[in-house]
Formats: sequence, C-alpha cells, structure tokens
Amino acid sequence: MKLYYLAFSSRGLALAQKLASALGGRAERCGGPVTLAGWTADHFAPGTGLVYVGACGIAVRAVAPHLRSKETDPAVVAVDEQGHFAVPLVAGHLGGANALARAIAAACGAVPVLTTATDAAGRFPIDDWARAQGCAVADLHKIKAVSARLLDGQGIRLYSDWPIRGQPPPEVRLTGRKEDCDAALTLTDPGSPLWLVPRVLALGVGCRRGTPARTIEAAWQALAAGRGLCPKSVCVVCSIDRKADEPGLLEFCRSHGWPLATYTAAQLRDAPGRFTPSAFVAQTVGVDNVCERAAVLGAQGGDLLVPKQAGAGVTLAVAARAFGPDWKWTE
Repeated sequence: MKLYYLAFSSRGLALAQKLASALGGRAERCGGPVTLAGWTADHFAPGTGLVYVGACGIAVRAVAPHLRSKETDPAVVAVDEQGHFAVPLVAGHLGGANALARAIAAACGAVPVLTTATDAAGRFPIDDWARAQGCAVADLHKIKAVSARLLDGQGIRLYSDWPIRGQPPPEVRLTGRKEDCDAALTLTDPGSPLWLVPRVLALGVGCRRGTPARTIEAAWQALAAGRGLCPKSVCVVCSIDRKADEPGLLEFCRSHGWPLATYTAAQLRDAPGRFTPSAFVAQTVGVDNVCERAAVLGAQGGDLLVPKQAGAGVTLAVAARAFGPDWKWTE
C-alpha cells in the first residue's frame, strides 16, 4: 500500500513525518500549491492509503466526491494532531483502513477506533482476512449474510482448496465440501457460497499482430466462463516481448487494471514443464509455445491450470502461483 499523509499545521506535519518514517510514504502540509481538494484527487486510487492528520470532518468532506465502491476505494484514516486516536473512515476491511489504523496506533501510541461491526464485536472479519491473505471477494453482496451469521454467533463453514496454517477462529469450522459451506477459498466458482479468490493467476496470451482488444476480451470471457474462473484472481498478463507494444493487448490489460509482463524467446524456452508445441509459432517467434510458457513464468514456475486455448487468432493459457494461506488478518 502506498501511503500519503496530509497535515494542516506544524504540529500535524511533525506527526505525519513521524508516521511516514515509521510506516513509509510521503508527508505534506496543506497550503500554497498543496490544496486539500487537489491532494485528495491526486492520491485517491485503489491500493493507496490516505492519512489526514486533522479532524475527521475534513477527511470526510475531502474524499466524499471520490467515493465509488468499497472494493476500489482506498484506505482513508484520520488521526488527530495529538496522536490520540486513529479513525478508519473508508474501506476498513477490503481497502485495509482498519489495518492501517492499527499500524498508525502502534507507531504513535494512538488508540485505533474501529467501528466495523465484526471488529467492534470481536468476531472474525472474513473480508479483512481475505484482504490480508491477498484474496479478492468475487461477490461483494454476499459478505453481508456471512458477516450477519458471525455477528449472531452462529459461526460459518469454510471450504478451502489449500490447507490453512494455524488454528481457525472459534467461529469458523472447516469443511471439505464446497456445496456444504458458507464461504469458499477457491479458484473455481463454488456456486452459492461467498467466493474468496486468491490473486494468483497468470494469464498467458499469444495473438496475431493487430488483434483488437475486444477479440482478446471475448476469448478471455469464454475461457473464464468455461473454467469457472474469476477475473479478480488474475494478477498478471504475460506474453512474448514482441507483444510489449501490441495496442490491443495493452488496451485489454488496461481495461482490467492488469500489468503486462513480457519475456524473450530464450526466457520462454527455459520455462519449466511440458507444453503444447507449434512448429509455426517456433518458426515465427523462435519458441514453440508462447501462452503456456509465458503463463508459467508469470506464475513464478507455478502449475499450468488451463492449457493452450486457441481461436480467432488468440491463444490463452492460465497458470497459478503457489499460495499458502494462514489465519492472520492483523499484525
């Protein structure tokens, strides 16, 4: 998380600088070219943390015009100038504001003022846990029902494709059946349970020169639907270095907010595993397969989950990075 701190007085700036020194990030003071509205607009982006060293009301009014979704809004925390309280205001769980408030509190001796229901009640915050484990929530509307069960003291049944290190919270019972759970930590669509998806998939792409983004998108949508994959589980798109400037591929990546990693033919040839060979591809680009080999490299040597799928001048493959969850959601 990239952290930015805005103060409104010399005392506030001293605290902001202290926090930046302890937690990382950049501290600034409002005034002159640095305006409240401009600073907020410049730094309001998914994956960032905005810390206002001042009144909660100032922070609320500043961010209000930019709020869109609990899934994409950044963490927003207000800290009083005395360093007594750290108050998460926006994106407490999915954006990490609660965790940021705890970190600020530890750095300056403040009290973290957590008002999210599960935290206030001392219950397992499943969405906060998902964020801490590097996961996304596929279906946000289902969080409410699962959290309600936890708050009512009923507990939940959780399925996981992976062993989870440590001791589960008392409210959580592990089950080995996707169809018999309230939440599922899995790469493939579990159906009705709350779906938690690790961001571990590398999408390998090969395409003809000039292939438009819509064609790549259609191929991806067909693959994802056919294999029950969630787009939120993709962490990187991978291809050969010849495609680093391919307009359609770049537009496809931008539309999803996915980074593009490219590899030379020599790097692709060194990818570990067995792949679907193509004499034509080997003759054209110097390696017998692009999408599968690129996916495996993007997955840091992880398993090939979906082999080469070809059509309309596009080839796709999916590999998964290693994933090892535990039960931590706070430091």
